[in-house]
Amino acid sequence: MVTIRVKGGTPSGADSLCQTCTRGHVIKGLSETEEEVFCRFFYIEREILFPVRECTFYEDKRLATLGAMEEIAWFLTTRKAGRTVGFVSAEKYRAEKEAEAARKNDETFNNNR
Repeated sequence: MVTIRVKGGTPSGADSLCQTCTRGHVIKGLSETEEEVFCRFFYIEREILFPVRECTFYEDKRLATLGAMEEIAWFLTTRKAGRTVGFVSAEKYRAEKEAEAARKNDETFNNNR
């Protein structure tokens, strides 16, 4: 049996880019053939009548945008000027919390005198 491969030919069984595009508006019916696809990039939504392989306006909705990453990002701040920003080991964290609790206890004790 001979297999013939054509480079750059029509792909078989591939899904349309519109399925994963942020601008794609896909409406599916009950049967496999009932599907309408619209592109919301344009001023008026345009119906797409064929599976899309390449699109210059494609924007993958599975990937986070810069704005979305900035929205969920942690902002690390310090309470003291000389302290570094970042993560510490569990042991150092416990020691810092114990020292902070001891300072608060001392302040409470001194204020109650």
